[in-house]
Amino acid sequence: MSNMVSLQKGGNTVIAESGMVTVEVQWNSTSVLDVSSFLVGANGKVPSDDYMVFYNQETEPERSVCLTMNDANRVVFTIQLEKLSPMIQNCFFTATLEGNSTFATVQGLTITIKSTQGEVCYEIDDATEEGALVLAEVYRHQDKFKFRAIGRGFNGGLKPLAESYGVVVEEPEVPSVPYSEPVQEVNLTKIDLLKKTVAISLEKKKIASEKARVAVVFDASGSMTGLYQLGTIQRAFERVLAVAACMDDNGELDVWFFGSKFMKAKSVTEQDFEGYIQRTYPAPKMFGGLGAGNNEPPVMKDIIKHYVKKEPSRDMPAYIIFFSDGGIYQDKEIAKILTDASKHNIFWQFVGLGNANYGVLRKLDDLPGRFIDNADFFALDDLDKVSDEELYNRLFDEFPQWLKEARQKGILH
Repeated sequence: MSNMVSLQKGGNTVIAESGMVTVEVQWNSTSVLDVSSFLVGANGKVPSDDYMVFYNQETEPERSVCLTMNDANRVVFTIQLEKLSPMIQNCFFTATLEGNSTFATVQGLTITIKSTQGEVCYEIDDATEEGALVLAEVYRHQDKFKFRAIGRGFNGGLKPLAESYGVVVEEPEVPSVPYSEPVQEVNLTKIDLLKKTVAISLEKKKIASEKARVAVVFDASGSMTGLYQLGTIQRAFERVLAVAACMDDNGELDVWFFGSKFMKAKSVTEQDFEGYIQRTYPAPKMFGGLGAGNNEPPVMKDIIKHYVKKEPSRDMPAYIIFFSDGGIYQDKEIAKILTDASKHNIFWQFVGLGNANYGVLRKLDDLPGRFIDNADFFALDDLDKVSDEELYNRLFDEFPQWLKEARQKGILH
């Protein structure tokens, strides 16, 4: 191996198709870290407790992942990629500290993966108050395996972290006493609960292992004011954020708003979902904010520019969820944009809010001249009354077929 690749947080790279890889976690300080690996399926859970590899269980049933070294400042795992059970999609690597210690005291924390193709290193240098970290993952991507730098904090120690992956941690029996400290519970967020429904829908559509750059576009025209004020847009945002948390290559959701003008907002992860809409784009007033009208072409062009020119990726599609309450009138220009974009690896999922004029969006299935059918549309009378299961099943209705055709025609590698 002649070179080493350094990844930034959220970055990923191909490591191998088969063979053995070595994963090393190292740190410089005197802190005692418990480093573990969780082998999970498409639902984000271990098939059984046997698929947690740590100091007290050094391998799993297939013996594909083994803990081979557990020293004071260095922990080493080996992975025999071809021996991994087909039901395993991801191998997560985590680290926890005992008691009230935090990672602010840990120096030089790195995770390095070594294969015949070289070394990939990720240094976690931004952890502070966390007592547990998800360091990185090795995951299946088509016929290869990739490595992703995560560096995400987790509240609690090894027990709640293990339970989040579906491991059942038995508590020792203790005699009853007049008073004891209250047991700390792991509070699942709205996004955690929504992710479970997303995972079921992805599994049903046979795209559980697919990754994509996920974005959402919100209509912010004057007629949408009520939906912002009622919190409907925040709830829609949360439901889409769960999609990104499951599918996006770095867990981030890209966000755009549009009216007469448009703006690209700061991308967001599931850690920052609460109050995002109010913080980012407070309830727009008629003729205020981005303007009262509907002007879809500029924001669509900006999305294409972002994913085709600013951040191009031939092996990672962009999946765009586009909310609008209608008033669409620029049919010819929208049709031309979608036709021109049909050779790019971008799929557009339009969602109508209410029974309104959606113009060309209602005719997407018959839109001529496209290299590939790259868009779908459905309208909902009341988004809040649609179950999560139904919403996700409809969002993923045509995306799997587009993925198949995009690969067949060389749009997506």
